[in-house]
Amino acid sequence: MIESIDFVKLSGSGNDFICIDNRDGRFDELISSGRVSHFARTLCHRGLGVGADGLIFAESTDLLPNVQIFARFLEPDGSEAELCGNGTACFVAWAVAEGWLPEDEEVKALTTVGVIRGQKLPGEYVRVCIPEPEDMQKDVELEVDGKRWRVDYLTVGVPHAVAYVDDVGRVDVAGVGPQIRHHRRFQPRGVNVNFVQILGEGRIAVRTFEFGVEGETLACGTGSAAAAIMVALRHDWPKEYLSDQEPVQITTRGGEVLRVCFTARQDGSVVDVCLETVVRRVFSGSIHPDLLARALDAGRERPKPCHA
Repeated sequence: MIESIDFVKLSGSGNDFICIDNRDGRFDELISSGRVSHFARTLCHRGLGVGADGLIFAESTDLLPNVQIFARFLEPDGSEAELCGNGTACFVAWAVAEGWLPEDEEVKALTTVGVIRGQKLPGEYVRVCIPEPEDMQKDVELEVDGKRWRVDYLTVGVPHAVAYVDDVGRVDVAGVGPQIRHHRRFQPRGVNVNFVQILGEGRIAVRTFEFGVEGETLACGTGSAAAAIMVALRHDWPKEYLSDQEPVQITTRGGEVLRVCFTARQDGSVVDVCLETVVRRVFSGSIHPDLLARALDAGRERPKPCHA
């Protein structure tokens, strides 16, 4: 019987995450059971729970060589995420602050998509290096509500569509985002949707509709990386942006500026993709017994809404 759970909440450029320490395995039974999906949904529910864009468990990797810690990500809808860029940055900052990982040097964290390198930088930025892009496609044509959209597609641990707009502030992300996210072109997995405005050479603004969250978030780390890569390649930006010399700067919906560096090879491949994001510790606490009881009661149904 789980009687109490302590947690820390961190924000990565507006993406917020509930972080729980399971290095001693005390929550292994919960995580391996079907109840963990309900647990994540309950805790991440804004207004009724702690509220977050995701839940992260820290787990031990004692039996794995060259890996220091395991990060397990759960989406607000209860599904397990392969990777979250800002979530990994939050995880690294949290583990360093707790003394589990060394400060001022690169560390290795295991995720579902493999080992991710991360490092706490001076100040509030954390650097994480994510998987190399796969299946890059330009000019994928879609029809949404009678309007044609031309998007780019790639996978950086998770799949992303990049749609180009004149003004991100005027995009109906809540209306168009779900339709592209569920478009038949991207089934059965679906896709994250990034609406991108070019602000100038080396600078873009991005708004993202994230699957798992099923809504717009204040930032998306992998989405920012996907957008930076496709914009720089599409518009043939100077070589410093294509050779890990100068970062592409991404203004997020929350107002923070993320930085993305990568190297584009002559064969068309992209390697050494790294994201730098602002991480802040928001608060820590214990889950109240009433909320914990609801989170652990996977069989409880939510009451039906009243109708006038």
